[in-house]
Amino acid sequence: MSHFNDEDVELLRHRDQYVVVDTDSDYVYLGKLLSISGHFITLGHADAHDRQESASKNEKYILDSKKYGVRTNRREVHIRLERVVSYSLLDDVTDY
Repeated sequence: MSHFNDEDVELLRHRDQYVVVDTDSDYVYLGKLLSISGHFITLGHADAHDRQESASKNEKYILDSKKYGVRTNRREVHIRLERVVSYSLLDDVTDY
């Protein structure tokens, strides 16, 4: 019996792809979606980016990561699902 809800299944279809995870904190996460288990989403080859410590705007940082690659600072990171505001594939981020 599966313990995944519809949202989990939707996220899992992007497994092994790079995603951008916006949270209700000062952090945005970029990384390869590995899994969802319990109350966490797990990213590998991840960048845990504190928006307050960056001189660049959030969108520019994400666009630069798409263009030049994710600046990995975590081998793996676990993000509480209750903190996730939105997520998207890094490939779906568009320049404006």
